[in-house]
Amino acid sequence: MPERSLQPEAVHAAMEYIRNASARPARFMEVCGTHTVAVFRSGLRNTLLGEKGVELVSGPGCPVCVTSAKEIDEVARLAIECKESVTATAYGDMFRAKGHELSLADARAFGADVRMVTSPFENIRLAQEKPQRKIVFFAIGFETTQPGHAHTLIEARRLGLPNLTFYVSHKLIAPALHLLAEHPALRLDGFILPGHVSAIIGEEPYRFLAEEYRLPGVIAGFEPGDIVVAIARLLAQRAAGESRIENAYRSTVRPEGNPRAQELISEVFETADAHWRGIGLIPASGHALRSGFAAFDAHQRFGLERVLNDEAGFGGCRCGEVLLGLIAPTDCAPFGEQCTPDSPLGPCMVSSEGACANYYRFGERR
Repeated sequence: MPERSLQPEAVHAAMEYIRNASARPARFMEVCGTHTVAVFRSGLRNTLLGEKGVELVSGPGCPVCVTSAKEIDEVARLAIECKESVTATAYGDMFRAKGHELSLADARAFGADVRMVTSPFENIRLAQEKPQRKIVFFAIGFETTQPGHAHTLIEARRLGLPNLTFYVSHKLIAPALHLLAEHPALRLDGFILPGHVSAIIGEEPYRFLAEEYRLPGVIAGFEPGDIVVAIARLLAQRAAGESRIENAYRSTVRPEGNPRAQELISEVFETADAHWRGIGLIPASGHALRSGFAAFDAHQRFGLERVLNDEAGFGGCRCGEVLLGLIAPTDCAPFGEQCTPDSPLGPCMVSSEGACANYYRFGERR
């Protein structure tokens, strides 16, 4: 379904509503990393919204940022130690994100065969072209990317590709929202909910926010006008003393989501506990491959344990607190000095969707 921008009249009305709304401060979290980019690029944080006392807090919806450091080390070490037989692949932003010891870029510098892919289906082509090598795809991402990963594995099984495996590091958005909603230090007034994830899962998985926590949520697109409309709707709910989930992205998100995509995910993956970098273990917030796809499981193929605990420090990086919205990047001592896009300490400065990278890129410095 094509994405369509809101009518200018709707955006203008939303801006007028915000201008005339109560000046009582409001604290809303944009969960999705793509929303974070749009908010910074458009200057919304520092113009109309800042003047009206609306604080926008970036959340943990950056897949690179929440990938466990231990997992990055594990894939990088596998690529190095088995460089004569293994080709590791990953999406672009993963290359510079460091674990505790290594990044995929480091592994390549040590002579490992590490390749960037833009689509999971590229792994099928690689597996076919290089039958003598074991292809290990570092499969990260939220619900948006998971149907493509599932489809790729179904096709790999049909083709009978014994040399293709997935190192699965998926994350699910709803369990993270539970953690955010009940966090005693956050004091949020509502959520701007992710448009692309919602196109897959629909509206229902967010109902608990309104029903259990009395927190409103608005599903939004990614243009500045979409975000302005979402904020106006959140303010209107607060003014009326209401808490519900609204869909302001109906051109793309249906109430039921995408049933076929949900079926693909369910066919290939089962829910599992997952470790989120800087945050910790969140129960039932990730995926493991179902038994029917065990032959494609890199954990099983290479005897690797799932990462459920990662207590090591991060050299002064407070990315976990940034991801939870507990601090702004500028509250982290290394930000902009020891930690820059050219020399990042943590993944929030590496990923194009990371809050730290966007603070730095768009001029918010101490």
